[in-house]
Amino acid sequence: MDTPGVNAKVLPGNEFLLGNVKEAFDDNGVIKDQQTIKFLEDCFNEFLSFVETHRSALASKKGTRHEDGGVRWDKAYDVLVLGFGAAGATAARFAADKGAKVLLVDAAPEGHEGGNTRYAGQVVLTGYDYDKMMVYFKQLFGPIEIDEKILSTYVDGIVNMTAYFKKYLGIEQPVSYNKTHRDPDYQAFANGLSPEYPEFEGSETVDLTTVHDGYFDASLWKNLRKQVTDRSNQVDVWFSSPAKHLIQDPVSQAVLGVQIQRGESLVNIRARNGVILATGGFENNQRYIQNFIGVPKLKVIGTLYNKGDGIQMAQEAGAALWHMKSYEGYGFNTSFTFENSEEERGKFILDPWAELSHGSIFVAADDGSRYLREDEQGRHGHVYEHGSWHNPTVYEHPHLIFDEAQYKKIDAQKRPLPYPKFFDIAIKADTLAELAAKIKADPLILEKAVKDFSESARTGADKAFGRSTASMQPFGAGPFYATPLATAMLNTQGGAQRNEKAEVMSAVGTPIPHLYSAGEFGGINANQYNGGGNLAECLIFGKIAGENAALPKADTSSASFEDDAPTATADFAIASDLQTTSNDEIKLEKNQYLGRSNAGIGGEILVKVTVDEQQKLQDVEILKQSESGDVSAEALERIPHEMVTRNTYEVDAVSGASATSRALKAAVKDALSQIKAKN
Repeated sequence: MDTPGVNAKVLPGNEFLLGNVKEAFDDNGVIKDQQTIKFLEDCFNEFLSFVETHRSALASKKGTRHEDGGVRWDKAYDVLVLGFGAAGATAARFAADKGAKVLLVDAAPEGHEGGNTRYAGQVVLTGYDYDKMMVYFKQLFGPIEIDEKILSTYVDGIVNMTAYFKKYLGIEQPVSYNKTHRDPDYQAFANGLSPEYPEFEGSETVDLTTVHDGYFDASLWKNLRKQVTDRSNQVDVWFSSPAKHLIQDPVSQAVLGVQIQRGESLVNIRARNGVILATGGFENNQRYIQNFIGVPKLKVIGTLYNKGDGIQMAQEAGAALWHMKSYEGYGFNTSFTFENSEEERGKFILDPWAELSHGSIFVAADDGSRYLREDEQGRHGHVYEHGSWHNPTVYEHPHLIFDEAQYKKIDAQKRPLPYPKFFDIAIKADTLAELAAKIKADPLILEKAVKDFSESARTGADKAFGRSTASMQPFGAGPFYATPLATAMLNTQGGAQRNEKAEVMSAVGTPIPHLYSAGEFGGINANQYNGGGNLAECLIFGKIAGENAALPKADTSSASFEDDAPTATADFAIASDLQTTSNDEIKLEKNQYLGRSNAGIGGEILVKVTVDEQQKLQDVEILKQSESGDVSAEALERIPHEMVTRNTYEVDAVSGASATSRALKAAVKDALSQIKAKN
């Protein structure tokens, strides 16, 4: 018999065979043989030694500092929130409102926090009838089983969302998406989201709520961020500080704190009452995409900082995972973007681009074959297939295939194009065989795909995929073109499983003490998805997680763990990173004025405007901005120059960076208004 742990002994164990039971015990059930008793005592003692050795090794693996066998904490808070997006901001705010001292950390640098929320449409799923919404959601989830309690909690929050906006976000008149956008300019977009599945029972109660009459402008995100900054006396924020490991008590399994990368240091932060995982999904982790979703690659169109950090931490803590295969896309019909090696983030194309699905043009898979209906309007990246809506098949290098006539049609469009680099990445060839070689496709398959497509256009029946033949034109003679595509991913849903109390569940189905989660990290949404559902979940479960984590907890740590006293000499910055720039801190010369605007998606834009004696614009200098570089770089460079050249802040917005353009114009307008006030 093997004794577990260190110094293992190997014995035959004959005395424990079932046939020897009668001889091994006396009439009172006590083991007779003293050698056997000694052996069992040794087993138990060696096992205790094993537990202590294993606990120390595990804690050491997680990078914790030990003194006298316990964790030495660098700083202590009541609640730690990991991730500063909608869910994390909400959780931190509500924990603070319950009296907790909170540390909110994010892996992104300042100005790039916000997760996917800053890039989202800012619409929040809303309903007006609980029973109908329950029926609607059960159809959305289909065969995917969701616990009734957590679904009920989610739906209850959705049907009370208007009241939530009023009470907690300070929005006196929340905007109903249905009532506001039922006009020709927004008809298709509104119909496509609210409800997204109009054929489902209960869909008539579905609506979306916004904080104002606008979308894709980070308006909700900026409100949620302000809820945190308004509580800066209760909430410290650390940017560029990714969480690395959860620190658990080895006996109770309670989560006691978190190891965080702060600058060059790994620091141990104690959480007296709870830790909240709000780290978002794994959109930027191709290994997880391949392992969990089972596709070769997906191109992110949201934040660049969701890398699945929470998944590793949750697994280390023994958490159960769920919905790991579920993800959403959006835009460009069935969720495509363009593949450009120079771009880390895919271009999000929401506006209809008819020329990409009308004419002599189709989408080809890796081998050159056509594989979908190009004019189909996806539902958050899902396409209809045999009775339900699924994510389409993902290929490694799909391409748009088109001829010279289609090239000229696209070229004739008004500039700028929805994707200005479209022609820069287009591949040209005189023959289909040559084109196939350039895109690594099979020439015979590509030639057949073009032939079959053209035949469908001529006969008026697309028997393969059902595309409207009114949108199909036969291919002409060469040259031919291919533009590389990628399947776009908005967000993943998978992560640690949670219950209706926002507690993270263990692999054996019990809550892990002191560990909570909210948002897209382990989202409730699975299978089919209605737009605005993730933001609703961030608000609903962010509140629940924050309030429950803030509740005082009994001390469940084992005796070998130190108390929460931080070290006397910390070698890392412990102050909050939240900063504001005062006008008094900026030196202004004659005829120089400061202007501010919060209309961008990255928070405040601060500019210094210089005019001459005739009040003519001489210079516009951007002093502070946190816009997304890949999206807004052109606007940040071009618009100030155009303002000076034209001597006005009323210049054209840059395509794809409308929010940044508006913010710059508003900031310069604010600066110029001070001249009038002065005079």
